[in-house]
Amino acid sequence: MIELVIAERCTACNACIEICPTNVFERSKAGPPTIARQEDCQTCFMCELYCREDAIYVAPDCENSTPVDEKIILASGLVGEFRRNHGWHEREGDPRYPNEHWRMESVFLRARDLAIVEAENKESIA
Repeated sequence: MIELVIAERCTACNACIEICPTNVFERSKAGPPTIARQEDCQTCFMCELYCREDAIYVAPDCENSTPVDEKIILASGLVGEFRRNHGWHEREGDPRYPNEHWRMESVFLRARDLAIVEAENKESIA
């Protein structure tokens, strides 16, 4: 479940808001997005995957919120681990994951757009 948005790292690009399939985040006028609907998080890790600044931590427990200490999580190396393990890590000097063939952004965005259109069509029929 989504647990942290690390303000010091967040650039407020709002990629997490755009990609979240369950609308967990709330856009902020200034600063990072807020976790507004944590209970709606389905623990898909998409927000963590799309966060280029490694400013998001999603705990693996999809049923319950896991209280976390930001300093401990940062020190653990868990922040950004999902991106690294999926080959999306783009930090300079990290040769462990040089390719980005796993990068499926266009596929995910197309699927989201199709789901939106399908939902709108269902609403218009009802």
